[in-house]
Parts: sequence; structure tokens; C-alpha cells
Amino acid sequence: MREKTIDYALRATWMAVAKMYNEEAGKKGSTMATGFTLISIDPENGTPSTSLGPKMGMEATSLSRTLKTMEEKGLITRKKNPQDGRGVLIHLTPFGIEMREFSKGVVFAFDNAVKEHISQEKLDVFFEVFQTINDLIASKKIYPKQESLKP
Repeated sequence: MREKTIDYALRATWMAVAKMYNEEAGKKGSTMATGFTLISIDPENGTPSTSLGPKMGMEATSLSRTLKTMEEKGLITRKKNPQDGRGVLIHLTPFGIEMREFSKGVVFAFDNAVKEHISQEKLDVFFEVFQTINDLIASKKIYPKQESLKP
């Protein structure tokens, strides 16, 4: 039964993609989380640390660990935000920019390989389906809020 559910197809496919990305990242001593973070950082102006988590859909604790590891590996530096002295901007180092390009290459290679085997019409439907799923989730139409039962 589970192979016929949308949930199972999403999870199984994402797990396969994540494993593939981690294997590629491992060739450079990195991880998928690090690559995704590198791609999410503005290479010219840096990115506020507070906007990275929401942008990537990561919990603050996980992101903090990832950023700490990236800083230790010399991929990023943290600088005070000139617009907001309380905030921190995450900037890529030259090594971080190099690894960002590698990460982008991995993503584009996957994208191009899929596009070689699936027509644009099918991909358009794929993206339409995913947008509909995201819209249903965002509008709380899957599990409508119910009033709690009070004893």
C-alpha cells in the first residue's frame, strides 16, 4: 500500500536524491547540507544569518551546527551587518566560492540528467502538482484546524 501513496513517493525519492547528493559532496569532503547552504548564500553581498534558516527550511539548531562546521573548514566568515549592528552577515571565502560552484554543478548535472529523460510537458505537470501540494499545505486545507475538545 505505501508505494501507492504520494507521501511514500515523495519521501523515497527525496531520500534517494539526498543520498546521491551526499555521495557527490563526500568526494570533496562535504555534505549536502553544506552545499545547499553555500548555494543559499549571496556570493557578493553575503546573507543575514537570520534569513538563511527560513530560506532553506532548516531549524536554527541544525543551521548553527552547519555554519560552525563551514566556518571551521574555511568556507565562510561572519561579519557584523552594517545595516543592523545586532545582526551577522555570512560571507563566502574564496574556498567557499569554489565549493559553491562545485555544489551548483552537482545540482545542474542532476537537473540536466532528469531533463534528458523527461519531456518538458511532463516536467511542467510535475511542477504544477508540487505547487498544488505546497498550496494545500500552506492554506491548511489538508488538516483543517479543529477546536480542541475541553473536558
